[in-house]
Amino acid sequence: MSALLPVYDRDLVIVSGKGSRVTDAEGRTYLDFAAGIGVNGLGYGDRKVVAAIRKQAGRLVHASNLYYSEPVLRLADRLSALAFPSKVFFSNSGTEAVEAAMKFARRIGGPAGRTEFVAFERAFHGRTMGALSMTWSEKYRAPFEPLIPGVRFCAWDDLAAAASAIGPRTAAVFVEPVQGEGGVRVAPRQFLQGLADLCRERGALLVSEEVQCGLGRTGRLFAYQHAGIRPDIVTLAKPLGGGLPLGAVLLKEELAGAIAVGDHGSTFGGNPVAAAASLVVLDRLTAPEFLPKVNAKATLLRRGLNLIARTYPAVKQVRSLGLMVGIELEAAALPVVKALREKGILVTRAGDNVVRLLPPLVVRRKEIRRLLRALDEVLATGCGAAPAPPPPPAAVVEGGSGGAAA
Repeated sequence: MSALLPVYDRDLVIVSGKGSRVTDAEGRTYLDFAAGIGVNGLGYGDRKVVAAIRKQAGRLVHASNLYYSEPVLRLADRLSALAFPSKVFFSNSGTEAVEAAMKFARRIGGPAGRTEFVAFERAFHGRTMGALSMTWSEKYRAPFEPLIPGVRFCAWDDLAAAASAIGPRTAAVFVEPVQGEGGVRVAPRQFLQGLADLCRERGALLVSEEVQCGLGRTGRLFAYQHAGIRPDIVTLAKPLGGGLPLGAVLLKEELAGAIAVGDHGSTFGGNPVAAAASLVVLDRLTAPEFLPKVNAKATLLRRGLNLIARTYPAVKQVRSLGLMVGIELEAAALPVVKALREKGILVTRAGDNVVRLLPPLVVRRKEIRRLLRALDEVLATGCGAAPAPPPPPAAVVEGGSGGAAA
């Protein structure tokens, strides 16, 4: 029995990985269409990422945020140049990035009485107390209440509801351009544009929460770019550190003057080794051919899944943007997840009945075809389909045994 606290349901011991594949302690190799829950955007064992980690670890692992380090300075400048003129705060994780964004929004809006937040149904922003307050699912929130007050949840893709919720006390509106844990739900372009307009009109900040959907996952470097908007704050994490813990908050430059020394901090946030790895990640993501290849592979995957959806009624809907995919089933997704694992493919769920695919962005076409074949075989067994309804009760025959009704 492991000494680890049992907050995860797990039984697989991963010992190594290369490309889109991992190997367990028993020597079995799996095709990983979860990518460490979106962390391993460049797959496992990327040569340049590993070299950057080794080189920086030999120079400086940690020097504290009381001082600058060269990789962290370079990374902040690079992110600001790629997104919009901004000041950058580094954390260790996505939920910490969300916490920081919440604090910054209150610091900016607080003098005007703006202390409340707006989030959306099915939103998932993290498990720490602040981020959990904006996470929609009752099963995550209820055991830990009372949480941060002043959070209002709106219907997804409903600008009228958002208009009713965003008021003079709203510090910020947090939205995932593509909801991850909420079932891979893509925010329509008009919805994001409408939110940006509402926030601008009413003086609230718009936060594009891209911990899972950012950094190439949707086929653009930042997911908000699909809508042609510019948010006030962007939160990033998962693939940012190339597998090492790293999150970031990008705050519009014109807003940064409200944040003073001592307003926030993180002992380990912006570690030089993680920053060195991240610079390599950004180099790869911004290479001219990289994102076009991601989009081409996304098209191949989506076409194959659409064909499967037309073949099996068990598939209610396929939702995707880039290489972020949700397959909504009639019934529970867990049996499909388990059946795919038996075939050597790792996937995750996004809710009870959605199979989520987050393959490494470097996944190969032949690996996509293997996933499609395996999913077809699993669904052909009836896995994922709703159980057949029970037969209707037998008719009651009147008039005695064997007699016919009059």
